[in-house]
Amino acid sequence: MAAVALHRGTPRKTVIVAGIVAAWLLLWLLFRNLATLPLDASALTPLHRWVNDLNDAIGASRNTNPLFLYFFNEIRLVIDELVTFIQALIAQSGFGRPVPVIGWLGVVALAGYVSLAIAGWRQALLAVAGFTFLGLQGLWAESMDTLSLTLAAVLISLLFGIPLGIWAGLNDRVNRIITPALDFMQTMPTFVYLAPLTLFFLIGPASATIATLIYAAPPAIRITAHAIRSVPHETVEASESLGATTKQTLTKVLLPSARGTIVLGINQTIMAALSMVTIAALIDAPGLGKTVVKALQTLDVGTAFNAGLAIVVLAIVLDRVTTAAAARRATASRPVLIGGGVATLVAIYFSYTYLWAAEFPSEAEIGSSIRRGTTAATEWVQDNLPVITGGFKDFTTTVFINPLQALLSESPWWLVAAVVVALSFVIGGVRSAVTSAVCLGLLVATGLWQDSMITLAATLVATVLVMVLGVVFGVWMGRSRRADRIIRPVLDAGQVMPAFVYLVPFLALFAASRFTAIIAAVVFAAPVAIKIIADGVHNVSPTTVEAATALGSSGWQTITKVQLPMARRALTLAANQGLIYVLSMVVVGGLVGAGALGYDVVAGFSQGQLYGKGLAAGVAIVVLGVMLDRLTQAAAKRWDQQEVRSGKA
Repeated sequence: MAAVALHRGTPRKTVIVAGIVAAWLLLWLLFRNLATLPLDASALTPLHRWVNDLNDAIGASRNTNPLFLYFFNEIRLVIDELVTFIQALIAQSGFGRPVPVIGWLGVVALAGYVSLAIAGWRQALLAVAGFTFLGLQGLWAESMDTLSLTLAAVLISLLFGIPLGIWAGLNDRVNRIITPALDFMQTMPTFVYLAPLTLFFLIGPASATIATLIYAAPPAIRITAHAIRSVPHETVEASESLGATTKQTLTKVLLPSARGTIVLGINQTIMAALSMVTIAALIDAPGLGKTVVKALQTLDVGTAFNAGLAIVVLAIVLDRVTTAAAARRATASRPVLIGGGVATLVAIYFSYTYLWAAEFPSEAEIGSSIRRGTTAATEWVQDNLPVITGGFKDFTTTVFINPLQALLSESPWWLVAAVVVALSFVIGGVRSAVTSAVCLGLLVATGLWQDSMITLAATLVATVLVMVLGVVFGVWMGRSRRADRIIRPVLDAGQVMPAFVYLVPFLALFAASRFTAIIAAVVFAAPVAIKIIADGVHNVSPTTVEAATALGSSGWQTITKVQLPMARRALTLAANQGLIYVLSMVVVGGLVGAGALGYDVVAGFSQGQLYGKGLAAGVAIVVLGVMLDRLTQAAAKRWDQQEVRSGKA
């Protein structure tokens, strides 16, 4: 009965969807290039001009309006002072000195000692080697600028994130209130709130730090709340029965029991902050991100690779040290800590006193060799492999990207809107259709309909490629523990790397184009989709798989008839997360020829007259994300409901 009910509903819905698409194709042939709402690249809509005027008005009243004088300006001043203080310590001249207070030798020793104290000697060696390599790359100052902004953002994030997480862990009402806000902060593409922040805090370290903490705080809050809630209830009851006060239960039972998980939250906050700090180079944040952005804009692959490698090294060191701290039980012995502390103080004194220990010696740098080697390798690839790389790019562009882009961007706007609303109704019901209609109306209002359709086409193509990789590798990992052990560390490393880093190798292989941006987005989004699908396949009941095998099913039949259908929810979640991750790369792709909304946002940061258009493009990206997110979630919910009804039948 269940199987009959399930198979009655699904084909009928598939036929309806196919009919809608077929009607769309027919109407596209009839009304092609009519009512497409095109906008000249240099043209501005009344909305864009109004935002430009608002930006100018705010700038003119920045030093007279009380809201700015006593609120926004004060926040910017405090954060600027914090960042400047950290930079003067480890990155730039300050406090009346031409060099940092703690030079390179002191920073390397301090990083090693902190790692030794919280994570052990292996991680201490990794930290020393990693920080030394940053200097050898010739990027010591830029790396310390990035580290300064990261530390400032993490300190502020943890300052309010951990107490708020503890409160949410103790209070169900608080948890229900802050969860939607955290969802919004995490699902909104990272670039979108850069433009509004510059409106109130100008460009520079303050806006970069605020944007970073918005992105980095949710993991600390969520994981801290989860850690508090995960402490066994019996342990809390035993503490209270012995007469402990609420404060004593928190400090003596809950926090010590949740320590490892809270440190894991700190790890995730640091990783998120480092990723966002490099992206914040678009609003003039100093550091390695600015070096990467400038190199990408001039197509200098060697410089971009060198700086991207430094970001990866810094990320690996911070990730491994904090991960080890979360899992570590024993600490270094007291004599070792005392000896290490003395050696660190001596190194700091040398770095404060002697120039050779304050500024990394330029004669030891190998960064120029890395840049030359990368440039030579890039030129070799471009000269010797154009048939392979160019052929793959041309095939994908011609067969997949161009047709879908033509269908979306050359159809009348009302036709696309009608098709999307109809598909939303069929897939997700009335609520999903209403959400899509509102989002489509907002896209029209931004004045960037055609750019939105071009971005949507690229997003859909990238998501399809993500799902192909997700199914292939996810099924392999879900069926083979050995494959899981081999592939999962590669996926973990891929998720640690900041988004900018992905662009560099693909820029070398495929030059600047839409295709380059799409492939970079695929590589960025694929790890999370693969992991979700692998877990879904792995969680299919072994008894069901054994029964299918006993009935004579081949491996292919077991995958397609048993494991994938039963992991349908994981597949839908993977598609949802793949879409969100791909959209988060839209603006990064604008740096390497993606065009459309990504380029509009980047241009809005760099050209004052396009600020309004860039802000509208950011809103359009959010609207696309909300529409696609709600649609995929609605589809998942309908599948669950259908399975429940089928089970009852």
